[in-house]
Amino acid sequence: MNRCIAGWIIAVCGLGRAVAADGVAVGEWPQWRGPDRTGVSRETGLLHAWPEGGPSKVWTATGAGEGYSTVSVAGGRLFTMGNRGDTEYVICYDAATGKQIWAQKNGKAFRNGRGDGPRGTPTVDGQWVYALGSSGDLSCRDVKSGKAKWHLNVFRDLGGKQIGWGLSESVLIDGDRLICTPGGRGSGVVALDKKTGRVIWKSGSDRAGYSSAIVAEVGSVRQVVVFMSDAGRGLSVADGRELWSYDRVANRTANVATPIFRDDHVFFSSGYGTGAGLVKLTPRGSTVRAEEVYFTSRMQNHHCSSVLVGDYLYGFGGRALICMDFKTGEEAWRDRSVGKGSLVCADGYLYCLSEGGVVGLVEASPAGYRETGRFKIAKGRQPTWAHPVVAGGRLYLRHQDSIYCYDVKAR
Repeated sequence: MNRCIAGWIIAVCGLGRAVAADGVAVGEWPQWRGPDRTGVSRETGLLHAWPEGGPSKVWTATGAGEGYSTVSVAGGRLFTMGNRGDTEYVICYDAATGKQIWAQKNGKAFRNGRGDGPRGTPTVDGQWVYALGSSGDLSCRDVKSGKAKWHLNVFRDLGGKQIGWGLSESVLIDGDRLICTPGGRGSGVVALDKKTGRVIWKSGSDRAGYSSAIVAEVGSVRQVVVFMSDAGRGLSVADGRELWSYDRVANRTANVATPIFRDDHVFFSSGYGTGAGLVKLTPRGSTVRAEEVYFTSRMQNHHCSSVLVGDYLYGFGGRALICMDFKTGEEAWRDRSVGKGSLVCADGYLYCLSEGGVVGLVEASPAGYRETGRFKIAKGRQPTWAHPVVAGGRLYLRHQDSIYCYDVKAR
């Protein structure tokens, strides 16, 4: 998954955008945690320091509704989800101007004492956008009009089971398959035909976590890696057969962070007093052996997912930003930074967003904490839990009904 960017860029399309081997234009962020689900952008030529008060704001949009859905950006459009009244919507904006292009009903609004609205982020795949709401409504829609090609409910139609704070998954597209985790008996993880919504396979009976799946290849075995309520697991993409599991890092309350894969190793982390573990995967015929390399209580990701830059992980463990060696688990440094929050990386810098709406630019270096810019967005009573996105030289931030766009391109 984490191949060199230079090896991926193979063509330039008619609009002058570099296009990677996976078909994603450099400068796009078509799904949760970006093109590779790593939280690391492929862009360069961005500001390495911000002026006082932060980078220049391009636009502010409203109408995103209630919810914690992050944005995805592809083809000059921005996609997100939110509640408007008693209805959940998938919403599309013009990424250049912030003007709404369309808003389509997706299902019933999710209500919860810890904040209403959807938590998942839409996944864009070519001409289609896929969205899973917290009430279980899953749809495939045309990116231009928002019209649904197919729609189902993972509880009613796939035997899934709701979890305490609502489904929070951003569905994974791999080839012709859509992977999701309904968390039901006999349907813990499900693969659907992305064109029709038809079931290809069902696997296991784990309750869903609050995490989103990734794809990894170990030897000749292509697998989907999920973080369920009881364990991290690897399943064959072809048929859903379980290949391995690792349960030490699961807290059985809320496993939220997305797994990180590199060089036959998978990193898991969770909060609630648990910690993080690195697992080495070794192919053994038709199965895979999972062996713990280390476990540490230092990196306890709550709703944050760490990012891997070079040989170091950066993530919020509790209320501190931590830099940790990926291979050994040794801590390089920690800092209070902007406060507990989330982050992504672009052009060698961390874009950190606290639950209180503070945004910081931090050099991604194991040498020490160095902050080169800070500003704050307006927020209400709910925490800022939608994660930052960097795409096309712009920083996108969402807090509930509002979306903010900033110019972070170096001139």
